[in-house]
Amino acid sequence: MTILELKNVSRDFKQTPVLRNINLRVEAGETLVLIGESGCGKSVTTKLLAGMLSPTRGDVYWNGVNISQLPAEEWRRQRLRFGYLFQSAALFDSMTVHENVAFGLHQNTDLADREIREIVQQRLLDVGLAFDVARKKPSELSGGMRKRVGLARALALAPEIIVYDEPTTGLDPVMSDVINELIVTIRQRRPVTSIVVTHDMNTVRKVADRIVMLYPLARLPQGESQILFEGTAAEAFTAEDERVHSFVHGDATRRLQELAAA
Repeated sequence: MTILELKNVSRDFKQTPVLRNINLRVEAGETLVLIGESGCGKSVTTKLLAGMLSPTRGDVYWNGVNISQLPAEEWRRQRLRFGYLFQSAALFDSMTVHENVAFGLHQNTDLADREIREIVQQRLLDVGLAFDVARKKPSELSGGMRKRVGLARALALAPEIIVYDEPTTGLDPVMSDVINELIVTIRQRRPVTSIVVTHDMNTVRKVADRIVMLYPLARLPQGESQILFEGTAAEAFTAEDERVHSFVHGDATRRLQELAAA
């Protein structure tokens, strides 16, 4: 079942187009991974899917309903189906870990403090953190711990859809694999749809059911789809398109030739 969809969606920023005529479906329960060079519109795509940005042109659908037609209160209720792990974790520096994870619960539910405390404790355990971390401030945590706190916060409201924006950026290989394992484990524990933006091919191999690769509009031939590739990880690593092959294998030869010819 299609849970999210972009139909002929374009997005411009100050007259500069970033996405052009994107058609994309996200199926319930899958882990969709978006890849592509920096600036190709991956994070913008996730924000459009989650209703955090509006398209310049085109339509966004949640469960077959055009979100532009939803009443404000219904749109707000539907938005709570999403959990979002930001690239930098985006924790509130002035709050403790407990207050960060509990923030959405306090804002959007009528739960008692005791119930919220129990949920926070469970979510921290879900991401491999002891509850004594709850008293710390983000500045006292390592980068990997901040990512996991951000993930605990994203999970706090038991979302149906989780968006991971560059979940392993800035982490060492071991901690990156911890995050990858958490993405897999969370999906195994609960029925959740995941959308992952990444440059990390280890993440691609470990978590992806389906991959979509975007290409920067500035270097795309006129009339060609901005979605260069859609398929499985195995298909991506054996793709014949030289641009896809270069990206997934980290081969800079083609890009260096382009730069030399510019």
